[in-house]
Amino acid sequence: MSDSRFTLDDLKRILREGAGADEETDLDADILDTEFELLGYDSLALLETGSRIELAYGVVLDEAVLPKASTPRAFIDLVNSLLPTDQPA
Repeated sequence: MSDSRFTLDDLKRILREGAGADEETDLDADILDTEFELLGYDSLALLETGSRIELAYGVVLDEAVLPKASTPRAFIDLVNSLLPTDQPA
């Protein structure tokens, strides 16, 4: 998937698939800068999400760095920083 970037929609899909969604949490709201904990996702849910991203995108998410990505924006930035970029031919 080197020709695409990891997006908020990708993250929301993987969160729902792996950890579900709290009925009280609206993932379609403006959540980019909301702490995962406030969205109802604990560290275990984020590890599961990270594992799914690793499989789908072929990246390795360091478990020591993962907790520092405490918001969707930080998580997306982390994943995108690990994706290969297309180089002009």
